[in-house]
Amino acid sequence: MTLAYFREYCLAKPGVSEDTPFDANTLCFRVGGKIFAITDIEQFDFINLKCDPEQAIELRERFPGITPGYHMNKKLWNSVSVLGEVPDQLILDLADQSYELIFASLPKKLQAEILP
Repeated sequence: MTLAYFREYCLAKPGVSEDTPFDANTLCFRVGGKIFAITDIEQFDFINLKCDPEQAIELRERFPGITPGYHMNKKLWNSVSVLGEVPDQLILDLADQSYELIFASLPKKLQAEILP
């Protein structure tokens, strides 16, 4: 998994934007203004992704490359390694789930604007 590929994958989703609100190296992907993925631009080792709390625990038990979210709510966010410990397809699936969780939390009016 490369940062360029992950970035392109995320930006292809409806309503997604990117920014660096915390510092020049921390890249955030948002839908409807809410963050669904966070990673480091210079040291692309892991991605923070939102997750269902029960699934988050299960994933951490199954994959050593999935740990509680770094600098995030450990119940709701996972840090997912991109260094080969987690299959690329699973990383993309988890990014999809994170996007969907955040999208579902948006007001219905905003959802309709993003997906008319």
